[in-house]
Amino acid sequence: MTTKTLTIGPKIQTALPGPNARRVLAGDEKFISPSYTRSYPMVAKRGRGIVVEDVDGNEFFDFSAGIAVTSTGHCHPEVVAAIQRQAAELIHMSGTDFYYESMVTLAERLSKIAPMPGPHKIYYGNSGAEAIECALKLSRYHTKRQHVIAFLGAFHGRTMGALSLTASKPQQKRRFSPLVPGVTHVRYPDVYRGCVGGQQDADAFALGCARYIEEKLFKTVLAPEEVAAIFVEPVQGEGGYVVAPTIFMQELRRICDTHGIMLVVDEVQSGIGRTGKWFAVEHTGVAPDMVCMAKGIASGMPLGVCMTKAEIMDWVPGSHASTFGGNPVCIAASLATLDVIEKEGLVRNAQEVGNHMLKRMADWPKKHRIVGDVRGRGLMIGVDIVKDQKTREYANADRDRVVEKAFERGVLFLGCGPSTVRIAPPLVVTKDEADIAVDVLEESISAAEANR
Repeated sequence: MTTKTLTIGPKIQTALPGPNARRVLAGDEKFISPSYTRSYPMVAKRGRGIVVEDVDGNEFFDFSAGIAVTSTGHCHPEVVAAIQRQAAELIHMSGTDFYYESMVTLAERLSKIAPMPGPHKIYYGNSGAEAIECALKLSRYHTKRQHVIAFLGAFHGRTMGALSLTASKPQQKRRFSPLVPGVTHVRYPDVYRGCVGGQQDADAFALGCARYIEEKLFKTVLAPEEVAAIFVEPVQGEGGYVVAPTIFMQELRRICDTHGIMLVVDEVQSGIGRTGKWFAVEHTGVAPDMVCMAKGIASGMPLGVCMTKAEIMDWVPGSHASTFGGNPVCIAASLATLDVIEKEGLVRNAQEVGNHMLKRMADWPKKHRIVGDVRGRGLMIGVDIVKDQKTREYANADRDRVVEKAFERGVLFLGCGPSTVRIAPPLVVTKDEADIAVDVLEESISAAEANR
């Protein structure tokens, strides 16, 4: 693969943070919004493949991929070249008011890999949150209904509409009410925690989570003919890398078909090959009505997409638009990203390397008393850190220590959910590189256990 550089492992040569990093951190504290959530003092300077170098020359293995964004690795030469060529030709011509060919070209490419039958229509925005905002507005416009259903643990974004669907952490909503009305949240089938002690069959529990909508909500507080859409992540991202069981997704599809409701899948983090298929929903055999994507679609450039069955996107000019959405440079990066993913077989690589990692970590709950669960699909893997394996009580502080100790050893992980370590490297990662990261993570878990 053209992205590969010869790497032996992370190279840490200063105390962390180093002197240059400390200078940047001081400026950040003075000038930058304190609302950002930084897990450790990593000050990035450059990146290639899975390696990121900080301002002091320390080299890290990036197993967060910029929150599942740099799908082809950092600064893939073909993506960089595409950006450079396009920037020299046309940087901006708003797709809201004018036309350019690459908007159509990318739409055709995405239509070919869509997780539902065509024909399709596509809206371009700048982020995952904007893709969700589009889906929220369009579902109401198309159905002429006002209510939507989302799930506890969900993260759909921080803009006011997307935030109204989000139910991941209280701080994300604290002091921002009133939010967009008409959103009802129900339980997501977090099978690992929902079936403590084997008290309930996993499939029965997952099915019950879906049927609660029809058997309880629709018979008490929510008229089904007033529900526009159900928004769901096939793998919850910020909620803890929790995989939706197939039976759950199939039941949601049945409910939507029965009552004329749009099924919207949020593939912002799980899409574009990360789970070993182009979209995570494909693992379930369920075809959605709308799919929202961003993050890995342009390998670092800001681009969000809402793709629907063509008949659904029936709004008229002026209903929704974006000045910068579908920017020519971002589209060039996306086309190059898709080229690289296909040419280098990165969807298959995600499946193979992900399976390799899951196999290596499968016995961790038996080996490590603070590991409650290891789960995921492809290169979207979560390691649950717990206080007690029987009660599965969250261990947020222990999880944070694991992430910090891995950083000190030169591997970048991030947390998600109440107490999960997320593993989401670029799709170009090799098994050898994955082995190094897994070794570091296990060392960090052992260190956190020892300090308990």
